[in-house]
Amino acid sequence: MLKRVKRIKAVKPARDVNEFGRYLVDLTTASDPPKVTNDEVSRVMANLGARGGKIGGKRRLETMTPEQRSAVALKAARARWGKSRKKG
Repeated sequence: MLKRVKRIKAVKPARDVNEFGRYLVDLTTASDPPKVTNDEVSRVMANLGARGGKIGGKRRLETMTPEQRSAVALKAARARWGKSRKKG
């Protein structure tokens, strides 16, 4: 009985000298991606959000009618004052 042998795929050699040169350059100059912590990501995203919020509020104010602004303010006031307070 014949034993089956699992074949390992070999990396195909470059077809051209220039491609092989490019492969060697990429291989030797490759570096690990910079390690970024969650704190750094959170800080950057907070800065982006704050910057966009400053622009978005002004733009929203310019495009809303007085009736729409009044409705939004009334909804916000009801949400703010409708909360039950914790007894401590």
